[in-house]
Amino acid sequence: MMMRFLKVLVIIVVVLFFAGTPWAVAGEGADSVAGPERNWLRQLYENGFNLNDPAINYPRFPRLCVDVYNWGDRTFNSYDKDYVVSTGKNWKVMAKTYNWSESYFIDLENKSRVLMISDMYSDLGVSINFMALSLGYTFNANNIFGSPVAKRRIFDFSFTCALFSGNVHSSSTHGGVSIRRFAKYNDGHSINVGLDDVKQTRLNGNVFYFFNHRKYSHAAAYSYSKYQLRSAGSWVLGVSLIRTDIDIDFSSLPPDMLDALPPNAPRHYSLNYNDYCLLGGYAYNWVLHPRRWLINITALPSVGVKHLRNVSVDDKKDLFAANIKVNFSVVYNYKALFAAFTGQLDAEQYTTNNYSFLNGQESLSICVGARF
Repeated sequence: MMMRFLKVLVIIVVVLFFAGTPWAVAGEGADSVAGPERNWLRQLYENGFNLNDPAINYPRFPRLCVDVYNWGDRTFNSYDKDYVVSTGKNWKVMAKTYNWSESYFIDLENKSRVLMISDMYSDLGVSINFMALSLGYTFNANNIFGSPVAKRRIFDFSFTCALFSGNVHSSSTHGGVSIRRFAKYNDGHSINVGLDDVKQTRLNGNVFYFFNHRKYSHAAAYSYSKYQLRSAGSWVLGVSLIRTDIDIDFSSLPPDMLDALPPNAPRHYSLNYNDYCLLGGYAYNWVLHPRRWLINITALPSVGVKHLRNVSVDDKKDLFAANIKVNFSVVYNYKALFAAFTGQLDAEQYTTNNYSFLNGQESLSICVGARF
């Protein structure tokens, strides 16, 4: 996907800065400017943006850009054609539903545990994509269908080529959380009590390398730009950087609920930390039917340093970090059409002498679209 982004970037740069300008064909006369080379953008449009069509009369600078792109594509985006091939299409239209929630688990002393789960946040969107360039619109489905939940914002950017993949994900939520278990309250059985005094802001960035990048395609499972012809997997190694801010205040709960907590358990949690982790694991594409059915599972545990930004634990600002990311994808292709069901889990752990805290973000998506 990164190579496709570069391809689109080349087109945009050329359109904005070189279309119709005499210096784009420096060293040639005015008659040459008015000749076939001036129509190269029209030629590119008419052939469906096939940059390597020999019939396109590129000026010198756009030709250089195409040559640089082709070098990058050969270097970073080459596959064994017995295992992975391109779909042969540059354009996609898609409709997608994205549903996600957050969960919090606190393990206190004397086997007292607190479990909280947020409401389900739902978004619907449509988009049109040319290679890696996308234009779309997403709206809050909870508000549209009359079931508004907590305030939230979310941003996601990702890129994928044969050698590696990267992602930047940001989310912010406030309220809309239900307590499902609260220490010894209700004899430790399940409950459903709302709590709005919960805030979380999270920024996560990661990049990872595929060792078996000639035979395994992450893009086939998550970008729908490749076909995985034969089952293959790859060991994965990368880095993960996470910035997390969580604030949970139980003081608004009824006294009988607060009394169910252990005497030394905090009533207010304020966690602010950065995780610097080495990430590794395995990704596997299982081909049930070439060019038709594909199932992917990717498991990426990570370990590193958790740096506390506002407090210390036992006079320490740096703790051991152990997190995990798990993705799955089920893809169905039929000629130019495709559909996908994907899911993701991101979980982080925070441990002190008095309690252990685990927070996670879970998501499920359904996508349908067509290539052309």
